[in-house]
Parts: sequence; structure tokens; C-alpha cells
Amino acid sequence: MARFLFATWEGGGHVQPLLLAAAGLKRRGHAVLVLSDAANAGDAAALGLDLRPWTTAPSQAGKSRDDDRLKDFEATNPMEVIQRLLERVIAGPALAYGRDTLAALEAFPADVVVTQELLFGVMAAAEAAGLPLALFAANIWTFPTLAGAPPFGAGMAAATNDAERAMHAMVAQVTRTLFQAGLPDLNAARAELGLAPLADLFDQLDVARRVLLATSAAFDFAPDPVPAPFAYVGPYLADPAWAQPLAAPAGTEPLVVVSFSSLYQAQEAALRNVIAALADLPVRAVVTTGPTLDPAAFPAPPHVTVVRSAPHGALLADAAVFVTHAGHGSTLRPLMAGVPLLCLPMGRDQNDNAARVTARGAGLSLAADASPETIAAAIRRLLDEPGFRKAAVALGSAIRADEAARSAEDALEGLV
Repeated sequence: MARFLFATWEGGGHVQPLLLAAAGLKRRGHAVLVLSDAANAGDAAALGLDLRPWTTAPSQAGKSRDDDRLKDFEATNPMEVIQRLLERVIAGPALAYGRDTLAALEAFPADVVVTQELLFGVMAAAEAAGLPLALFAANIWTFPTLAGAPPFGAGMAAATNDAERAMHAMVAQVTRTLFQAGLPDLNAARAELGLAPLADLFDQLDVARRVLLATSAAFDFAPDPVPAPFAYVGPYLADPAWAQPLAAPAGTEPLVVVSFSSLYQAQEAALRNVIAALADLPVRAVVTTGPTLDPAAFPAPPHVTVVRSAPHGALLADAAVFVTHAGHGSTLRPLMAGVPLLCLPMGRDQNDNAARVTARGAGLSLAADASPETIAAAIRRLLDEPGFRKAAVALGSAIRADEAARSAEDALEGLV
């Protein structure tokens, strides 16, 4: 038996995949402790995991809009999003994350530390403690450090010629430079932890012996094979613990399922436009608002059911189209069920996920502020043109194969 300390923060869809991997190790007989925000205690308990909340580091008590400390929906440009990440997650609280991690290690002397890829303070603590470190990324890779992969965030397709490769390299270098604004805070934290300063913020990632990409290689645009220490370990996805039972609405019309982020991303207008688009379509529909929005705020016609949550796994078995912001889990799960997607990305990794869907012909992508008429036309195409479902079935089959072979537990055991 080995001891694994997992660390993450309340940032939405990346929490559950890391917890699923932790639960997998516990089922194998290992001892596991999770460090995370208090808001994730219920998610951990549902998987039989012990969670220790952050004490000096930021710890959200809930999942509401007011609880969200990143508030990237307020940012007006990508530079501001990076600044918020640096100040509120990556570098600003790095010392607090590091101290909390070391305190947890005193009470739970782990053999391996596993952290979500944005918690640089946890990485520094593992380095200071001399422990093997693995990063767990429940999405496509976030940082401009994976050669051959398109830059994160812009929704760029895989490069096919020298000009496109040069464009990717330029965007990656600009992004890398912007992130260096967090280096002074990170180095100050490292000094307090007894570590030498770094010349580049991303040198902190080099401490990791494994970088586990908990997504599907068949879905991603990254090089095959990815260079060490990167490794695809397959997607870790399931309905969240807070999803409430709901049967698909009765009827023979095609079922459209709508789901946007479980975090607040100012998605009210997009949800209302989707509901308006569905109003005149001959479909049945289920719209889930997530924990941050009140379903009562979204009036809908009788054939459109609006609820806070529902078991997407069950609904997808009957779904004809899935409308989504294109978060990682909200993209892969419909594809695994062979359901074509209409993507309305709103930031983060969503433009990139949408680009991967459309490149394979498995769906369509629109601007988040698309009109009801434009959304309705796109849904009609997805219902009427069989090529979209055929492509979704093909891509979904490959993703399911990656899920069946998922291997994070094996990779982490290899570090002991």
C-alpha cells in the first residue's frame, strides 16, 4: 500500500476527474487524501474520499457566482484572464498553497503528490519535501510547453504547414511571456520554502515526473506520441454527485439536451437564446442550468424542461443533439454517446474543444452571442444532416476506447 496526496481547487470540471482517479487508487488498496476547497467536500465524500480543506490558501465554501474567486467572466481580454489566474491561483497564493501542502504532509506522509496543473505552490511544496510529483490535467494541456500542440485558448486547429507552425510558435511565445508576470510571486514563495529561484515560471513544471493528460488522444490535436513526461491516460468522466434524477420527456420528437458550465460564466443570455431557438422546433428538450443559476429565471415553452441538474449519462442515450459551452466533459461525454454537438464556447478551453469537434465534422460551433434564429438553424442542420451523427459516432468510438484503457492509476503507482 502507498500513500497519495491529491490537490486541486474549485475550478469546475477538472475537479471530478482528479477525484475519480484518486478513488481508483483507493479501490486498489492505497491510502488517499485530497486537499481542495471546502466546496468540493461533497464530491469527495460521494466517492468515498477524505478531503482536507485549504486553510491558509483560498478555499471556496460554495459553488455560487459570489463564491467564485477567479471571476474570469469579468475579464475583457485574454491578458486579463492570465493576470487573474496568476494573481488568484498560480502565483499569488503559491506560498499559502505550499504551506498547506506541507502541513498536510506532516499529518499524512505521502509517497506521491498529485496536483492539478495550475497549483504551482503545491508543486513547490512537493519539491521542498523531496517527493515524486505528478500533474493531472483533466483537459487539453493548458500551458505553452507542449511542442507540436496548438496554443491554448484561441481555438486554433492543428498546424498543417510551416506558416501555421510559425504562427503557433509566435502565439505560444507571446503567451509564455505574459505568464512571466507571476514569476516574482512564485520565486518569493520558493524562497520561503527554502528553494532556489527560477528563471522562467514554467521551470516549476519540470519538477513533475509525470504530466497526465486525462483526455482522449483521439480527440486532441497534440503530437502522437507526446514527449515525456506527458502521457495520455484517458478521460475520467461521470455524472456529478449533485445531479438529480430526471427521466427524458415523453414523446417521439428528437431530444435536444442543453448544458452550459457548472461555473458561472455570464451564460444567462446564451441560455435564453437557446431556449428561444428551441421554442419553434419540433423537438423535446432538457436544459440544465447548473448550480450557479436558478431554473425559474428561464421561462420556457411546454416542450422544453428547465432544471438545475440532470443525469446526462442517461439522457444522452436518447439524445439527438447536445448544445453546450464546450467544456471538456460536456464535449467528450456526448461524443462518447455518438451525439453531435452545437458548441457556443465562452472562454477557457472551450474554443479549443469546439475546434476539435468541428475539425472532425462531429458538430457545429457558433459565437456565444449567436441569435435564436442562428441557433435554431444550426440545430436543424444537426438533426437533418446525417453526416454529423456519423462523425460523432466515429469520434466517440475512439474516445470510448481511450476511456476503456485509461491508466492514471498505473502511472501514479509507477512513481512509488
